Amino acid sequence: MTGATWAALAGLGAFHGLNPAMGWLFAVARGLQERRRAALLAALPPIAAGHLASVAVVAALVSATRSVTASTAVAVTGGVLLVGFGLWRLLSDRHFRWAGMRLSAAQLTAWSFLMSAAHGAGLMLLPVLLAEPAVGAGSHAGHLAAAPAGALTGLFAAAVHTAAMLGVALAVAVAVYEVLGVGVLRRAWFNVDRLWAGVLVAAGVVTLIGAA
Repeated sequence: MTGATWAALAGLGAFHGLNPAMGWLFAVARGLQERRRAALLAALPPIAAGHLASVAVVAALVSATRSVTASTAVAVTGGVLLVGFGLWRLLSDRHFRWAGMRLSAAQLTAWSFLMSAAHGAGLMLLPVLLAEPAVGAGSHAGHLAAAPAGALTGLFAAAVHTAAMLGVALAVAVAVYEVLGVGVLRRAWFNVDRLWAGVLVAAGVVTLIGAA
């Protein structure tokens, strides 16, 4: 992968980290509930692990099954899913909530996995991963041999993406908890979920155009 690809993956990770639905708001709530910063910090690694698992599933499959035909099929399918999922999020008034804040690390990881999957976090990487040259385009046997390496590349891409997500989420959570406080959420709140859905639709359109 090129430097531009890694930068794009990290950029998407940073965008995910800014999204309160991806975990920083939950971590702040934990810290406020227990009245200690350690609770906030302890909540973020399990949240990042769940996000990583959700994103890695998509990234590994896309990177492992690369070929001219497979890339087109994955791009079209992924593009349709992105547009459909984004439109559903734009038109839906439902929000995903978890009852209660006292969750174990495993429960936090599961919550984050479900939340990331529900928001299409892994699907957001499709335009970036599919922009890479196809592996084994001229040889079916070569493509099969390259599949494990492609899967590892996808997993590494997911790790870079999640590291950026965790870093930004940590910075935002600590800033809100230590400096701004939850009062800023009442004064300066905007609907990030709608922005997120719009980006999903835009990414889906870009993916479909690239596959055409």
